[in-house]
Amino acid sequence: MTKAIIGVVTVVIVACFGLPMLLLSAVMGGGSGGCGIAAPPPIRPSGQPPGGRTWDTEQLEMAATIIDVGVAKGVPRWGWVVAVATAMQESGLRNLPHLGDRNDHDSIGVFQQRPSQGWGTVAQLSEPAYQAGTFFDKLLTVPGWESMPLAQAAQAVQVSAFPDAYAKWTDDALHLVEQLTSTLADCATDALSALPDGFALPANTPPAVATAIVWAVNQLGTPYHFGGSCTDPHSGDPDKQCDCSSLMQSAYRAAGISIPRVTTDQANAGKPVAYPALLLPGDLILIPGSEGTMANPRHVGMYLGDGLIIQAPKTGDVVKITRLSRWITRIAAIRRIVKG
Repeated sequence: MTKAIIGVVTVVIVACFGLPMLLLSAVMGGGSGGCGIAAPPPIRPSGQPPGGRTWDTEQLEMAATIIDVGVAKGVPRWGWVVAVATAMQESGLRNLPHLGDRNDHDSIGVFQQRPSQGWGTVAQLSEPAYQAGTFFDKLLTVPGWESMPLAQAAQAVQVSAFPDAYAKWTDDALHLVEQLTSTLADCATDALSALPDGFALPANTPPAVATAIVWAVNQLGTPYHFGGSCTDPHSGDPDKQCDCSSLMQSAYRAAGISIPRVTTDQANAGKPVAYPALLLPGDLILIPGSEGTMANPRHVGMYLGDGLIIQAPKTGDVVKITRLSRWITRIAAIRRIVKG
């Protein structure tokens, strides 16, 4: 059985190769966005060999952001392809500013949307995720868009003076969507390979929690180093490896959330959870450890779900998975960093 996080809807741009974690649920098989084997309507490709173009980092990040927003809105995979192809035509997958004399009226951004046409303010349209969201919102109102040729679906949203121009990007968009989603699937599978077969996060797991968990799991097997920053655990540099609290801090930092550096301060971070029976993935679990007490816990781990904790235990050990049952009688505090 494939080891996977199923149904996680995450919108934070982190983790594997910098791609949006939101793709994870769609790629690995869950969530409303569809996944894997979903195919576009028939007779779409132009017949040209796919993947003939190469894309730089900015363009890849732009495409990943568009897909990310699409998954968040529950748009099926064909919608991602339509949107990416549209952005290829409109901006070359770049967040274009106003181009002065070369500008098409007041169009800006990755989809070249116009403030004067009610798409949003200049500030809003300067954000690629906002433009992607407005594109998908309008696409979802178009009757039968799922069975339309790509150019027809794109034109229904964009109302371009060149309605046929989108078709030539069909193969490139199909290939790029497949490339991005396949890359993330491979990365996520590798990251979670140490977890029990069939491990799954609940479908309502908050985005930041899913991100923090995947980041933490990616550090499994790296050496513990007391006082280490956990900023590059695989580097071989002890100062950049993890102790118990820096693992927690760095995992949530990857999700865009700041928590205190040391265990004694993490004991007051977020909100308290009264009982172990109420634990949710991402909760911090604090125990006395070798130098603390129940009143002043000095060791921390992150609850993953399914009775599992990830922790950086002690000098001479490595980041590892521990059963909750081994900690259950020693739990001094539970803190929820992200509201469920």
